Amino acid sequence: MIKLEKTGVMNLENAMRGARNPMNSWARSDSFYNEAGEYVLGPNDLDLARRLRKAGSDHRKFLRQVFVSVDITAPLYWWKEYDTYKVATVANSTSTMHKITSKPFEMDDFSHDHLSSEAEDFMQRIVDELEQIRLRYLETKNKADWYDIIQLLPSSYNQMRTCSFNYETLINIYYARKDHKLAEWHTFCDWIKTLPYAEALIIGETTDN
Repeated sequence: MIKLEKTGVMNLENAMRGARNPMNSWARSDSFYNEAGEYVLGPNDLDLARRLRKAGSDHRKFLRQVFVSVDITAPLYWWKEYDTYKVATVANSTSTMHKITSKPFEMDDFSHDHLSSEAEDFMQRIVDELEQIRLRYLETKNKADWYDIIQLLPSSYNQMRTCSFNYETLINIYYARKDHKLAEWHTFCDWIKTLPYAEALIIGETTDN
């Protein structure tokens, strides 16, 4: 299970202006803001963006200036793989250490969408046991109970992080993960495709990579 919410894409206007700096071609820029306040790439700017994107990372530096922010809720086993990407990414997470006992444990706190019925029954017993330990900890504040929770917590536990990255980083993520066996990565790559001008600026041509 993975949820991507509150997506924001920023700085496209400034990035495109910078893309024209090397040739001093600002007069050819034809992008504009529509009535909804969205920045729309004109034909000239879109053609330039496509050509720079296709030319490779040395030429498409402007994509590092198109910023994305999104709230991602995903299981710890997915975050372990996501944490491979340390360059040009930032994340603020909800705190497992500080807030793990602040609410009752429920099945929907965990990703269980691919479990068999037998495995789901077993998972329910784990969740029930974690809740009993949590209640005991709240009553006694015994640190041993807190450690029991932390060390028993399954990697399917869902954590929310507010993440930021840029379009260049998303190119790398998309082509590294689009064929991954985890369903969460397919959902993430499908989300990438929904971003403004993703087909032109992120996905590009498969022969580019």
